[in-house]
Amino acid sequence: MPSSILYLALYGSFTIIVTLTQVLAAAQQVGLSTLAGNRENLILTGLAGRLERATNNSLFALALITPAVLMTHLYDAANNLTAQIMLTFLLARIAYVTLYAFGIAWLRTGAWLTAFLCTALLYGGLVL
Repeated sequence: MPSSILYLALYGSFTIIVTLTQVLAAAQQVGLSTLAGNRENLILTGLAGRLERATNNSLFALALITPAVLMTHLYDAANNLTAQIMLTFLLARIAYVTLYAFGIAWLRTGAWLTAFLCTALLYGGLVL
């Protein structure tokens, strides 16, 4: 399996773990019966709220990075630089979620920006 595809699979797996962690934190905060309801007016706070936002952002990032990685492989444009960009993306996203969960704002923003730039670099490599 090419490295960038492996890193994408690892990020997808990490996103699943983040989602499960968020659900467990939310269940601890509001109870399982509330989560099983319609959640129309549910507002999570603290760790559960931060994890909810990090989960949503992680899913958005996954939706953006996946086509870039797959197109890179489809057009045989993958190389060592692509793998390094994906590794940087993966590590930055792990840092982002961790920093977000602990409420560390400025470092979290730096991690988000790093991962976003990695995504932009992959798309840039496809169109330039």
